[in-house]
Amino acid sequence: ATEVDAACRSLAVDAGYGDWFLHSTGHGVGLRIHEDPFESQVSTQTLVAGDVVTVEPGLYRVGFGGFRIEDLVEVERGGCRVLTQSPKDTPCLPSPPTT
Repeated sequence: ATEVDAACRSLAVDAGYGDWFLHSTGHGVGLRIHEDPFESQVSTQTLVAGDVVTVEPGLYRVGFGGFRIEDLVEVERGGCRVLTQSPKDTPCLPSPPTT
């Protein structure tokens, strides 16, 4: 699960939003809406085929606000399947801060 969090953080850093990534990346969904496995920098859990998890990296700026786009994903053997059908083609971020 740490690998998912690290990949999301890396994308945020590469796009200039590394300082905005202040939260964990996601969690399992099953009998409860928030359950194991948790995707974070400190997670010791492993994702396995059949897990249904959120991937919801959030970007937050103190004094400005933030947002989070959530996908529901099923972990499969050798990969994953995104269950969310929502489009993501609407720009919603300001330019990264220069300071």
